[in-house]
Amino acid sequence: MSDYTGWIVQATAGRDKEGIFCVVGVEQEPLRLLLADGKRRKAARPKKKKPAHVRVLPQGPDGFDHPTIRKLQQGEPVSDRALRRALAAFKEGVSLGERRYD
Repeated sequence: MSDYTGWIVQATAGRDKEGIFCVVGVEQEPLRLLLADGKRRKAARPKKKKPAHVRVLPQGPDGFDHPTIRKLQQGEPVSDRALRRALAAFKEGVSLGERRYD
């Protein structure tokens, strides 16, 4: 089994369909992904979803490099504010240290 923590996913079913979330944890039996976006779903009370009901969003060859995502992958707790900022940066397509001048 691979480690899903830190993946950026889009819900494909349920009332939160089309919403973008970060996987903040995994429940083993039965397998459920714990999703949070920092706004509607806080990190302290994540949404449980079956892996079949989410779509992993493309994150580049090295994944999405953001300090909040790295903290999640290392098992450290993150704030809802940091989670919102990481997802906003992902939506804009901006990695840390890069800026878009449109």
